[in-house]
Amino acid sequence: MTKFSPLIEYKATQGQYQLLPFKFEPLDDHEVVITNFVGEFAFISREDLEATLSKKLDPNSKIYSLLRSRHFIKENGDEASIELLGLKTRTKYNKLRNFTNLHIFVVTLRCDHSCQYCQVSRQSENKVAFDMTIDMAEKALAIVFRSPNPAIKIEFQGGEPLLNFDLVKHIVLRAKEINETQKRDLQFVITSTLTLVTDEILVFCKSHKVYLSTSLDGPEDLHNRNRPRPGRDSYARFVEGLERTRGVLGFDAVSALMTTSPASLTRAKDIVDEYLKHGFDGIFFRHLSPYGFAIKTKSYGAYNVDRWLKFYQEGLDYIIELNKQGVRFTEHFAALMLTKMLTSNDPGYVDLMNPSGAGIAAVVFNYDGDIYASDESRMLREMDDTTFKIGNLFTSSYEDVFTNEVLLGALEDSFTLSAPMCSDCAFEPWCGADPVYHHAMHGDVLGRKPESEFCKRIMGVVKLLLERMKSDQQVKTIFMRWANRC
Repeated sequence: MTKFSPLIEYKATQGQYQLLPFKFEPLDDHEVVITNFVGEFAFISREDLEATLSKKLDPNSKIYSLLRSRHFIKENGDEASIELLGLKTRTKYNKLRNFTNLHIFVVTLRCDHSCQYCQVSRQSENKVAFDMTIDMAEKALAIVFRSPNPAIKIEFQGGEPLLNFDLVKHIVLRAKEINETQKRDLQFVITSTLTLVTDEILVFCKSHKVYLSTSLDGPEDLHNRNRPRPGRDSYARFVEGLERTRGVLGFDAVSALMTTSPASLTRAKDIVDEYLKHGFDGIFFRHLSPYGFAIKTKSYGAYNVDRWLKFYQEGLDYIIELNKQGVRFTEHFAALMLTKMLTSNDPGYVDLMNPSGAGIAAVVFNYDGDIYASDESRMLREMDDTTFKIGNLFTSSYEDVFTNEVLLGALEDSFTLSAPMCSDCAFEPWCGADPVYHHAMHGDVLGRKPESEFCKRIMGVVKLLLERMKSDQQVKTIFMRWANRC
């Protein structure tokens, strides 16, 4: 169990040094990891921890120098440590002042696939009632460019966005037109299966620097099983679409994402090998989320967090061995965590932000005109839960959307430094808050931490990363490289 150091009790000025706030987590019977609120950490023995707390450390010892350099202790009169902590804190939260960067346009719910774990409850290809209109898109763009962020990313999602590509084209052209005076760093991404990609689409994407993000769940049999479509040729069409897209846009213009289905759990090595086969330089071991068809088809409940962590460990260890052999390949979820653990930067990944990234980092314009605080929020809507709806394109102003009480309340409750149990957790500096997930699973935005699979998953991954770094210096070097890529 993690604990705060007894700062008040030991803040008297007598003695060589004073304690700065830190928390610790036992790793085994002999060693603990200690962290401070900016994410600095150190491995120390239980004996050294006791000596630290009782202020009996030898000033000439290596552990004394280590703890002082990482701001766990400070010598009397040394105010530079406090100033450095303040600087690191400002750096950590610097992204918040820029506000919303990612703007997701759900241009359609129509899709040519019928994935059982689909989190957005896709619709059949002929249901055009599930398409966003030009009028909605124009109103959404007016909100997009009210964001104070100097960098604007517009991501097109579905369903399959290519089924409403005329609207995608309109939004790209209008955004670029608006940006002629706004001068933002403007980026476009289409999330697509690539099975419907055409030369005409790719020529447009190349002309306007539109990137594509796709899905690859593993080898042909696994991909076809996870992502069925008429003709049972999902994998073959993916490969054809990938090669065509890379041929026009360039090799690095396409990224891929996998989802861990129950059928994936024994295939970690096979999945990594499939990504290597297609020339990808990394993978994101994404777990299932409790939304949409993933709940209706009982896919989400088919495995628990312990089973996913076993799958994750198998995949991570295989990737580590590949790197030791000279193969540069990254596990992207680990890279996000390691950026927070090993650097002063925060990658701004919505699920790992504190306070929550809902609204602050991302906002979603749904196909029907409603506005949601995050991608997961709109997934809840497809389950008839509109708790995190924060506005409507026809009735809400920018101010209405981002001062919505639903959003402000969720953000206020998502500060992990003041959330029950989070505030006592040694891994809190590296974690985030997911109020939508906890609402979906527990009925409130804080959730019940001892029962939270979000907490168990993050803690499991962090412990795994710490163990690998602690036991192998070569692994730490590999991890530093990953962290500096984010």
